[in-house]
Amino acid sequence: MANNDASKIRFAPNGALYIAPAVGATLPTVVGDGKTPPVGYKSLGYLSDAGCVITPTVTADPVNAWQSAVPVLFNVSAATFTVAATFIETNINTTELFWGASWVAVTPEGGGTADTWRLDLSSTPDLQEISLVVDWGQGAALNRVVVPRSMIQDRGAITLVRNAAQEYQLTIDALDSDGVLGYVLTNQNMAPAAP
Repeated sequence: MANNDASKIRFAPNGALYIAPAVGATLPTVVGDGKTPPVGYKSLGYLSDAGCVITPTVTADPVNAWQSAVPVLFNVSAATFTVAATFIETNINTTELFWGASWVAVTPEGGGTADTWRLDLSSTPDLQEISLVVDWGQGAALNRVVVPRSMIQDRGAITLVRNAAQEYQLTIDALDSDGVLGYVLTNQNMAPAAP
C-alpha cells in the first residue's frame, strides 16, 4: 500500500512577486514569512485571480543508433524556467516593469503640471535584467522561488474597458547565473520517508 498523506496536498491561496535589479541583488537564502519582501526587493502588487504560472522545461533530443529502432540516449538541448503572471495593480513597480522605462515628473517648464508624470517608450528599448522572487503558501506551509537573473520575454496587451481592471501580462524567463536558473526554498519537511 502506498504511503499516502492527504495533509500534504497543497494549494496556493496566498502569494506575491518581488523584483530587484539583477546586478547587486542580495539573493534570499530563507523562505521568509510569506508577507514581507526580501531585503532589496520591491513588490509588484496584486495579481489576477489566475495566480502565477511557473514552468520549468527541459528539451532533450534523441540519439539514435543503427542497431536500435528506438533512441539509445537523450541529450539535453535546452532548458528554460519561466514565470508568467497578470498584474492588476497599477503602481510604479508594475508599470515600469511592463513598459520597460522609468516614470519622470513633468515640470511646468516642460509643459506639465505638478501632478503630471511621463514614461518615454524608446524605439530601441534596453532589455533590463531583474532578479525575481515568487512567494506562495497555505497556512504555515511557505515556498519561495528565487531567480537570480531574468528578463521579460513577452508582454500581453492592455485592454481598456468599463467593467474590468487593467491587466499587465508578463512572461519572465530565467537567464543562466553560473549554471543555475533559480532555486526553490520551502519550510516543509522534505526528508525522505522511512521505508
